[in-house]
Amino acid sequence: MSITGPIAAEHGLPGHLVDFVGALRRHGVAVGPGETVDAAQVLSVIDLLYRDQLREGLAAALLRRSGQRQVFDTLFELYFPAALGAGAGEVEVPRVGDDDDGAVDVEALRDILADLLRDGDIAALTELARAVVDALGRSGAAGSGSQGAGGQPSWSAYQALRTLSPETLLARIMDDLKAGMNGEISDFTDEMLRREIRDRIARFRKMITDEVRRRTAEIRGKEQVAKTAVPKQAEQVEFLSAYADQLAQLRRTVHPLARRLASRLAVRRKHAKRGTLDMRRTLRRSMSTGGVPMRPAFRTRRPGRPELVILCDVSGSVAGFSHFTLLLVQALREQFSKVRVFAFVERADEVTHLFEPGAELSGVMSRVLREAELVAFDGHSDYGGSFGSFAEYWGDAVTPRSSLLILGDARTNYRDPNLTVLRRLVGQARHAHWLNPEPRRQWGTGDSAAMRYADVVPMHECRTAGQLADVVEALLPV
Repeated sequence: MSITGPIAAEHGLPGHLVDFVGALRRHGVAVGPGETVDAAQVLSVIDLLYRDQLREGLAAALLRRSGQRQVFDTLFELYFPAALGAGAGEVEVPRVGDDDDGAVDVEALRDILADLLRDGDIAALTELARAVVDALGRSGAAGSGSQGAGGQPSWSAYQALRTLSPETLLARIMDDLKAGMNGEISDFTDEMLRREIRDRIARFRKMITDEVRRRTAEIRGKEQVAKTAVPKQAEQVEFLSAYADQLAQLRRTVHPLARRLASRLAVRRKHAKRGTLDMRRTLRRSMSTGGVPMRPAFRTRRPGRPELVILCDVSGSVAGFSHFTLLLVQALREQFSKVRVFAFVERADEVTHLFEPGAELSGVMSRVLREAELVAFDGHSDYGGSFGSFAEYWGDAVTPRSSLLILGDARTNYRDPNLTVLRRLVGQARHAHWLNPEPRRQWGTGDSAAMRYADVVPMHECRTAGQLADVVEALLPV
């Protein structure tokens, strides 16, 4: 790989590194001048031909938090590509007929792919991916050489993968492997081999996607491609639009996020040791200085850990937000003297025992929906009915020592919001806050009673884990 030429900006390799760092910052990775200097030193000692070493060296210099590696890897492929244009060492693509203008022989190409997947030859698979994109990935009919906007060529990973269908080669590869072992293979070995081949197929699919992205970036520009190609960091993913894999990744960030919040709270406590001014002790001290209060005296702070009462909507897509928030609170529960959790859909029920220390938290939301009595009629959210049932059966859980936390989107399905009961519960609590995963611009639209509830209890927008962390940090007791 040569860094001179088109990849290098007009200011050379240092300018290119600065562009790369700028792209990381635009996508939420905090990189300071110190990290940039460290990265420059990495470039000065690592042979740029060894991309894996370059990748790991830059990652070690630039990344400081977990959850940023996927963003880094995607941008690294754009700013430090493995090749330019079609690259070198192209694999010969089999064609129907003797000349190069013949149609691609897809079955012969699949045979080559099957052999490489079976043998695990990653270098050859990389070269094959480039050849496949060149032969099958051009937009339009396979191999048509069609042009995109402005007469420029365009490529499609979907088209290349659909034509080649690498996932359908699993059975053929397994038969070849078993034949090489004379058919003597245990169930355990069979499963291990299947997983290994699936991983290789997934890696090849990623090679195709990366190759298409690289060639597109050369035409449209790295910045333009990065806008859609770079994934969001886990803390920037919106709860209500996250799919299953993103929610699973979010849950893996709970404990690192909780540790960060706890450390920030420790700093706040360190800087808030002194309480209010003690006038009596201050005046007594001033007697030795002629009545001038040279040494003010302060009351000793006795921070008490409040009780926390959580009311959370677990219906529909809001359940992902509620689950993450409950896991975060569970990780921070040592900051509170007592935590009680109540879930609701149409009515409320206590589920504290499912979130006790040592409880199995995998699949906990499924247990909440299965074991708790949350539905009274049709299974649609009823905030007013839920507040009413909570006040009737567990109203005494909210005391002057309690902080009341409500989680939900405030969409009542046009039912009575029961503001009277909520106002009474908020009046009983020491503090009360509502965390809403919907964008603020949607509050009060359709069946949302968010603006009416916001008149009773402070409501905070918490669309992402980052926003949630900021709100929770502000609400944690000092």
